[in-house]
Amino acid sequence: MTIKFTVYKGSKEGIKQAETERKGLEHDDVLVRTTHSGVCGTDVHYQSTDMALGHEGTGVVEATGPDVKLLKKGDRVGWGYEHDCCGTCKQCLTGWETLCRGRKMYGLDALDQGSFGTHAVWREAFLFKIPENMSSEDAGPLMCGGSTVFNALHIAEVRPTARVGIVGVGGLGHLAIQFAAKMGCQVVVFSGTDSKKDEAMKLGACEFYATKGAKELKVKAPIDNLIVTTSSQPDWPLYLNIMAPGSVISPLSVDSNDLKIPYMPLLSHGLRIQGGIVASRQVHKDMLEFAAFHNIKPVKMTFPLTLDGVKQALKTLDDGKMRYRGVLVAP
Repeated sequence: MTIKFTVYKGSKEGIKQAETERKGLEHDDVLVRTTHSGVCGTDVHYQSTDMALGHEGTGVVEATGPDVKLLKKGDRVGWGYEHDCCGTCKQCLTGWETLCRGRKMYGLDALDQGSFGTHAVWREAFLFKIPENMSSEDAGPLMCGGSTVFNALHIAEVRPTARVGIVGVGGLGHLAIQFAAKMGCQVVVFSGTDSKKDEAMKLGACEFYATKGAKELKVKAPIDNLIVTTSSQPDWPLYLNIMAPGSVISPLSVDSNDLKIPYMPLLSHGLRIQGGIVASRQVHKDMLEFAAFHNIKPVKMTFPLTLDGVKQALKTLDDGKMRYRGVLVAP
C-alpha cells in the first residue's frame, strides 16, 4: 500500500510544499504522524537545498512494519539527526554509531522526508519513545539540541564536582546550562552582554560573565569543562587563560572555518579539544530520561506546522530573534 504525505522542503527560490510517498512499510519501518518539530540552526543552513527540512520530530505511531517489535500504534515517539547505520562496524558495535562510516544523517540521506511535514517513515531502531511525563512539544528540541549538549557532557566525562563553562545562551546553551546544573556542576556562563544574565541564573548558572570587548576574563576559579555553543567560534585566547590544567573544551559551533587556537597553552596545560555531534542512541535515551526526571524543558517559541509557519520560524531563527528554540505545532 502506497503511503503519501506532505513535506516542506528547501529550494533556491524559498521554502515549498511538496508531496512524497513510500511504497509501503518494510522490515522495522514505522509510519509516524508528526505532531511537533523543533527548529534547528542546521535547518537554516539547508533551507536553500532541494530537500525536505526538519530533524527534531515528535509524533504518534500510525502503522508499523512486519519486523517492528517494541512500538505500537498510538505510541509517542521522536527522532533526531541520525536515521541509520551499518550495525556491524567497530563503532556501531561499541555504541558509537554516530561515527559509523555508513551512517545516514539529516542532509545526506532520506532527502524526501523530514520533521517539517505531516508524516515520516523511519526505522524503529532510530525512534525514541517519549517519556510519559514529557510533552511532545518539549521533546522536539531535545531530539537534536538536547542530544548534542548532553553528548558533549557525556563524552567529556563531566563530573558533578566540575566547573562547567557554557559559552552562549541560545538554542544549545540554555539547554546545556540546565543539564550541567542538574548534574550538580558549578555552571559558569559567558555571553556577549548582560541581557541574558537573569535568565541564565534562573536556568541554573551560578556565575555569569559578559565578554563583549573583554581583553581578559577573571573568574572565581578555573574551568574544568568548556561547552562552546555559539554560532561561530569564540575568541579562543580569551578562554584558554581560564581553563584548568587537564580540562576539556567541547566546540559545538557549526563553522566552516579552520579551528585556529593558540598552541602552547594546549601543550603546557594538557588541554583537550573534544569533537562530537549528536548522541548515540543509548546516550540519547539516557538524555530523555534525565530531562524527564529533572523537568528540563526548552525555552521555546511556537509556530504552526504549515508552509507559512515554517517560513516564519526559519526567518525568526535566521534573524537571531528566537528565544531560544522554535517548535512547529501541527494544526
